[in-house]
Amino acid sequence: MSDLIIPIIGSLLLVICVMVGVAFLTLLERKVLGYIQIRKGPNKVGIMGILQPFSDAIKLFTKEQTYPIVSNYLMYYFSPIFSLFLALLVWLCIPFFIKLYSFNLGILFFLCCISLGVYSVMVAGWSSNSNYALLGGLRAVAQTISYEVSLALILLSFIFLIGGYSFLDFSIYQDYIWFIFMNFPLALVWMASLLAETNRTPFDFAEGESELVSGFNVEYSSGSFALIFLAEYASILFMSMLFSIIFLGCNIYSLLFFLKLTIISFLFIWVRGTLPRYRYDKLMYLAWKSFLPLSLNYLIFFIGVKILFI
Repeated sequence: MSDLIIPIIGSLLLVICVMVGVAFLTLLERKVLGYIQIRKGPNKVGIMGILQPFSDAIKLFTKEQTYPIVSNYLMYYFSPIFSLFLALLVWLCIPFFIKLYSFNLGILFFLCCISLGVYSVMVAGWSSNSNYALLGGLRAVAQTISYEVSLALILLSFIFLIGGYSFLDFSIYQDYIWFIFMNFPLALVWMASLLAETNRTPFDFAEGESELVSGFNVEYSSGSFALIFLAEYASILFMSMLFSIIFLGCNIYSLLFFLKLTIISFLFIWVRGTLPRYRYDKLMYLAWKSFLPLSLNYLIFFIGVKILFI
């Protein structure tokens, strides 16, 4: 029984910690964006606005749920739930040395989860039966196809380098030197791809507020909107952790690891406060003409290095 109970308790603790992390990440974002725009951000609820995320959560989840009469109700209702489920499910491949879930194929699991994520956006846009939402959903699909190719190729080059599919192997290979020093161009491409993966500025075409009226989630309100919001920020936290694992050393039991994770999360927010939105055709050009050749070259380089030293 303990083999069954311990993973369940571990999973619940993981979900709770991720949710609390997401709550304070939203607060950090609002504070940082506030100071970037020379204002205070939330500072009324609790000391320095520390309880603001919880009051927001209470407000959103107690509001009345509305839905369009012409929507495809079941799909409209379940796509935010599926979105959050996927964002939490991907945390299972976090490299615990205690082997909470024994994963030797963590990289493949991660690729499967992020590929499924686009379906929830597409279905949310389509089932709302609104032209704005559908346009946002379609943009998300086209965008995903563009940059996930280079994302997968970067991971493939690291698979050749470390000779395995487990994220635990990154800790063994980065004992003496972090991968970011060897592969700085790859780290930059990876960071840009993560921004596009999580639909963040400057690549937030699926939910471009200024011209698409909030994109695919325009018809969502109260709890459903909160779930989409939670899924996005849980993905940001996970992608920050993944960047730290792959490029900045992978000792998950040191405080320094979580400091690096926080800095990468801050970078997501900093980019949002600084950069304007990219033009859509420029993203396509960037993904296919810049990122793809670079990641392919690195892939061939890593294969060559492995052949040379084996």
